[in-house]
Amino acid sequence: MSYTGPDFDPPPERRSRRGPLTVALAALVCGGLLGWGVYAATGGTDDKGAGAKAEGSPPAAPRTPSPAASSPAGSASPSAEDGTSPVARTPSASAPSASAPAAAGPLKGKVVVIDPGHNPTNVEHTAEINRQVDVGTHRKECDTTGTSTDDGYAEAEFTLDVAHRMRALLQRQGATVKLTQDRDRPFGPCVDERARIGNAAKADAVVSIHADGSGAGNRGFHVILPGPVNAGEADTRAIVGPSRALGERIAGNFVRVTGTAPSNYIGGGTGLVTRKDLGGLNLSTVPKVFIECGNMRDSKDAALLTSGAWRQKAAQGISEGIVSFLRG
Repeated sequence: MSYTGPDFDPPPERRSRRGPLTVALAALVCGGLLGWGVYAATGGTDDKGAGAKAEGSPPAAPRTPSPAASSPAGSASPSAEDGTSPVARTPSASAPSASAPAAAGPLKGKVVVIDPGHNPTNVEHTAEINRQVDVGTHRKECDTTGTSTDDGYAEAEFTLDVAHRMRALLQRQGATVKLTQDRDRPFGPCVDERARIGNAAKADAVVSIHADGSGAGNRGFHVILPGPVNAGEADTRAIVGPSRALGERIAGNFVRVTGTAPSNYIGGGTGLVTRKDLGGLNLSTVPKVFIECGNMRDSKDAALLTSGAWRQKAAQGISEGIVSFLRG
């Protein structure tokens, strides 16, 4: 998401408002960063780096769709987010269907909601997604088209692909997994509805998947945590603590599994950012975080985001963070 996107107005300040990290996160991040340092020292760049995105950057000009996400690892998925014609795609081959029963496993009885940012067909419904909705502290757009790589791989395609991969991994752990959208509606849902889907499911954890649209040279992932908000329909005070725990587990595991460093342009190197302006967080009553997996407008990050092999690592890192959080 770019900082002008659906649920991302420009943050009031670039410096993250962070509290002390937990010992568990510190250990995970340190281990992950050690791996990153070794990788960087050996000259690796194509598979080890993610950039954070701000969810509201202006959408890219229409582009020709890239190869499908189900292509061999390293190929790009088709673009449909920023002005391209939506390309019908099926979930990743390894992903159970949305209606598949949860397997027996350590997460049996747990509910996880995955929120794939944006929708590939938002671009065809600009009037609807520009409609203002109440997010507690203010009003903002229902949704946006999201961003894309310079080669036209859309954020909305990226988020769905990662969501499908996560669903497969988490269902194998026994979790009941629900998606807020799966290319099954013409646009949206709006940011307020995305929050309510998690609430209605009584989810044990909700993760919103995104990729940034920041400037070239800005790299590294960041996890966005809810800040304390009590205004209008928004009251996050009960979920601030558990959401931070969820975010820390995800950040640590994302570093460890992907080898990707935390953002070099937001979060002060922690990979964690707290915000109070996002409807998807403000209106949530269950633990929820956003993750910006990489910067689509940086060529090195784009090479990762368009790689099926790297997207599998991203899905695994996020999923293992969720599993760690849910198992305490």
